[in-house]
Amino acid sequence: MSDGDRSGRLAGVVITGAGGGIGRALALAYADPGRPIALLGRRRAALQESARMLTERGAVAAIYEVDVRQARDLDAVAQDFHQRFGPVGVLIANAGVSHGTLTAALEDRAVFQEIVDINLLGVMYTCSAFYGVLARPSRVAGIASVAGFRGLPGAAAYSASKAAVIAYLESLRLEWRSAGVRVCTICPGYIATPMTAHNPYPMPWLMEVDVAARRMRRAIDAGRPWLVLPRPMAALGYLLRRLPIPIYDRVFQGLPPKPRRSQGGER
Repeated sequence: MSDGDRSGRLAGVVITGAGGGIGRALALAYADPGRPIALLGRRRAALQESARMLTERGAVAAIYEVDVRQARDLDAVAQDFHQRFGPVGVLIANAGVSHGTLTAALEDRAVFQEIVDINLLGVMYTCSAFYGVLARPSRVAGIASVAGFRGLPGAAAYSASKAAVIAYLESLRLEWRSAGVRVCTICPGYIATPMTAHNPYPMPWLMEVDVAARRMRRAIDAGRPWLVLPRPMAALGYLLRRLPIPIYDRVFQGLPPKPRRSQGGER
């Protein structure tokens, strides 16, 4: 990654969904003294708490209360951060939501659209908005999920959105490589965050969020194109993607569904 300009100033880091969970942990993982870090999210109080934690470590936090579904607002954030702190060395499109959805439930139509808009379009809008202010070289990462490897019952919107993010980031990796931008697709398994706190099913290899964030930073900075974590989940993910349909259906058909919004299944 580009770690600074000719003046010695550290390159800026931009993180969406930075008010908690993986986003806050990533911000803390990048909180080098003097490094400017843009914290993007919809909840100002949560962003302020993230900023306080960064400031304690000597980083320079800039709060932007923004919804990643609003492309023009992201454009304005990109220009403002660039004017204040210079080119962006690391861009992490992390913002995402997770709810259970049922296609047969008409009331879930709006929830399905919200998940796709935030998890997929939000990633694209973020990357599009910041492309013009990226340093050369630079790093871009998107947070997908192992849930994008195969469809899960009761989580069609989440699985579909993350599968689309995986494909989108692969396309982006090829498009931007010649411009000096390395794109990393990150697929976490179960990470201990508010998003997983209400899952009613076993979560093997549950990983502490700060440990996950440190591993993510190492992969992003090294320019790796792909990361699945924790390590046992990478092996399981490889198996899941190749499991024959009859076996996959038999194993996963009875899986407890992800909680729907009415059941508290919300990030």
